[in-house]
Amino acid sequence: MIDKNVYKLSPSSLNLFKDCPRCFWLHFRKGIRRPSGAFPSLPSGMDRIIKEHFDLYIGKDELPPELEKEGIKAKLFNNMELLKIWRNNRKGLQWKDSKGNILRGAIDNILQKGKKLIVLDYKTRGFPLKEDTHEHYKDQLDIYNFLLRKNGYETENYSYLLFYYPNNINKKGNVVFDTKIIKMDVDVKSAEDLFKRAIETLKGDMPEPSEGCEYCKWVDNYNSALKQT
Repeated sequence: MIDKNVYKLSPSSLNLFKDCPRCFWLHFRKGIRRPSGAFPSLPSGMDRIIKEHFDLYIGKDELPPELEKEGIKAKLFNNMELLKIWRNNRKGLQWKDSKGNILRGAIDNILQKGKKLIVLDYKTRGFPLKEDTHEHYKDQLDIYNFLLRKNGYETENYSYLLFYYPNNINKKGNVVFDTKIIKMDVDVKSAEDLFKRAIETLKGDMPEPSEGCEYCKWVDNYNSALKQT
């Protein structure tokens, strides 16, 4: 058994918990991970160049045009050394509970309005947004704000999602992207409750699979077939 009594969780692992508690439990308690395919390199490449693009505006009295056109009244967080740590997937923003369990997340960027910080997260999509696209990222934004507050920072009660998606190819052969920014209310209590529920699940027996989990369904069907042979 891999259970060491303390756990390191992240927005992605808490997303797994919400998707299927059994897959989540197996991942951390038994080291049995869901199978994964090849990770596409385009989103990673886009993430890198967007960060580089935004960093050019740090310390200036202007925002990148994607934000400027929206009339956002804030400036980019200018502590570059701290931002590098918060962006690092191995370090990031961290908080440890009284039992030693760690919640950690790597952010994209931070805006600052007065003394308060505002989380800014980038997303790359292949198509324009649907009405509920942004809702899939609510837990992630809640968690980032929760971590910032646990580290002693004040945050606004909202965050921004900045979406990039392709529009066309111009005459030079360059892909032209459209952008859309969504302002989302955040709930740090929801993030804390989610973390606590996940930890309690890991301390207990293996949960039942989620009804719609295709991974659990495949394993159960496979085991059933074996018993019939």
